Amino acid sequence: MVKSLNNATERYIDQVLCSGSFWEYCKYIAPDFYKESRPYLRDLCYALQSFYEGKSKSKLAISMPPRMGKTRTLILFCTWIFGLNCNEKVMSINYNETLSTLFSKQVRDLIQTPQSPELHTVRDIFPNLKIKEGSAAAGLWALENKYMSYLGGSPTSTLTGIGASISIIDDLVKNAYEALNDVILEGHYNFYNNTLKQRIEEGGKEIICFTRWATKDLIGCVLANEPDKWDVIEFKAIKDNGEYLCPELLSAESLADKRQNMMPEIFEANYFQKPMDIQGLMYGQFKTYTDIPETFESIECYIDTADEGDDFLCGIIYGKLQGLAYVLDVVYCKDAMEITEPKTAQILIRNNVKIAHVESNNGGRGFARAVENITRSQGKSITYLWFHQSENKNARIFNNSNQVTQKVIMPAGWQQQFYDFAAAIRTYKKEGKNKHDDAADAITGVVEKMFTRNFYAGVAK
Repeated sequence: MVKSLNNATERYIDQVLCSGSFWEYCKYIAPDFYKESRPYLRDLCYALQSFYEGKSKSKLAISMPPRMGKTRTLILFCTWIFGLNCNEKVMSINYNETLSTLFSKQVRDLIQTPQSPELHTVRDIFPNLKIKEGSAAAGLWALENKYMSYLGGSPTSTLTGIGASISIIDDLVKNAYEALNDVILEGHYNFYNNTLKQRIEEGGKEIICFTRWATKDLIGCVLANEPDKWDVIEFKAIKDNGEYLCPELLSAESLADKRQNMMPEIFEANYFQKPMDIQGLMYGQFKTYTDIPETFESIECYIDTADEGDDFLCGIIYGKLQGLAYVLDVVYCKDAMEITEPKTAQILIRNNVKIAHVESNNGGRGFARAVENITRSQGKSITYLWFHQSENKNARIFNNSNQVTQKVIMPAGWQQQFYDFAAAIRTYKKEGKNKHDDAADAITGVVEKMFTRNFYAGVAK
């Protein structure tokens, strides 16, 4: 987009508009990325402006999916606040020195870019904003007539003797391994408390921005310890109303591909801000098989019907062989009975199931009879055994958790093959409230059926 540097009126209008609105500023500097068709970016810009102007809390935590513009927006935010107040001192912290230097360099280079008819530059809006001569190092530099304006660092940096009016932490966690490493996460929090906070000046502001990984990541820690001091902005790939956050940057097809090829817990953490953990989870690593055994002693199914409207029906089909349960198929859904009954019948038929164990609690017996009628009408002879489950569910799940990971063998790639079921199993916690326990209940039932004697004592059929 070609602009005229000679039209003083247009320049003045741009300067007034963009200095008064961070969103308008971003649209001016990078119009190809900051568009009205991407309202989440507008919301992010509004939140950052409100934060800077003191209209919200002085501490702001932002979490959003990868590649959605969070770092780019923070870089532009730095140039904008320097344009408004050249006395600001910014300290940005990234995963390592390379990233922190890159962040700092991009802020510096945007300020240094000269005005041009072909470009929209920072100096169009803030013509007096300049870097101090002889102070243009990539990681540490100052604005004209200032001692220090910007420092880029990492948790291993030396920050002694340097203060900041605004601190920005961007992407501290590198990968899933670090997200599940308590030592690394504890190190981040110690750095934040013992080093970074000591550099923040009186009345200073703080931003922490990254894709969530673990409950013990830095955002999780500060929210747990200072819940009333932080504002939180959270963007999910699919909003609660079912709309995609930004189809232009993350389409339904692209998101489905990522879901298919990523471990469920990593996908949920990265794209839906649901932290993943190993500490506190009920189940560890499951054993897997690649080749299905040629014969089984029996092929059976354990079914836990939905207790309430928001619960899932969970049916696990497994082959019994030498004291192990090889999972062959899973039905896991919360559709209405008119859908789940034929769906369950077909999965039983398809896997040549001989015995189906059905919890009779809350309509389970009626469900079993309906499914039996469907399979019988198609000429399949399946024995349905229903029973009332009276033992405490949480105790059952906890007491059998080791047997589950030792005796239940999953097919290779089960996390993608049974995506929703796997996500429920892999994120089920030992302590605290779990939103759903249907998957854990059913897989517990599999080992109870296989390894507990007199399981059907008192069963009606």
